[in-house]
Amino acid sequence: MKIDVLTLFPEMFTGVFNSSILGKAQEKGIVELSAINFRTYSNNKHLTVDDYPYGGGGGMVLKPEPVFAAVEDLQAQADEPPRVILMCPQGERFSQRKAEELSQYKHMIFICGHYEGYDERIRQHLVTDEISVGDYVLTGGELPAMTVIDSVVRLLPGVLGNETSAVTDSYSTGLLEYPHYTRPAVFRDMKVPDELLSGHHANIEKWRRQQSLLRTLERRPDLLEEAELTDQERKWLEQVKRSRDKN
Repeated sequence: MKIDVLTLFPEMFTGVFNSSILGKAQEKGIVELSAINFRTYSNNKHLTVDDYPYGGGGGMVLKPEPVFAAVEDLQAQADEPPRVILMCPQGERFSQRKAEELSQYKHMIFICGHYEGYDERIRQHLVTDEISVGDYVLTGGELPAMTVIDSVVRLLPGVLGNETSAVTDSYSTGLLEYPHYTRPAVFRDMKVPDELLSGHHANIEKWRRQQSLLRTLERRPDLLEEAELTDQERKWLEQVKRSRDKN
């Protein structure tokens, strides 16, 4: 996979791209990451990338020329049409499902804005996706882009040491992940559940599934509406709910 980030602050990505999982993924040749200052694509001697909005108003707006020029240059170098992603608080809210979708593409270009916003022609005629990481506004699109990139790259084959890790993550199964424990088996009188110490794989898997269901019920019950559950699991959850209502 190749990921290009268009930003006015490429230095923000240095530590993130060269550390931890992303750094190892690059060392393995699984992904190629680059942060490009699109100011270099400005068509004036002052390298201006923003201007006052037509109609007045506060703040500055990113001009279309440098962004279009940067994206079109990267597209010209690509073997296939890349996904062009605009980081924007008005976009689709990012999810694990979206990360899984994006992980199937070979090339992505992220556009990170600053100032008041983007010239609308960028949104209408250049991008394929608009993504938001939540219902709040940040100074720029850099931090959200880092979040999306990390979430997508870790799904690529060979990136994580344990190939089952990404499959069992919270949201990948439609549910929140079950609790984890490690040694010691007893810590300050707090004991690891007997099921995990039993060595009985079927019982362990049953316990994990039930704990995943319980945790989702407690913290994100909305996810259960679309989760793929067996009839037995749905009945079990109803029993749990009735029991809690009585208490």
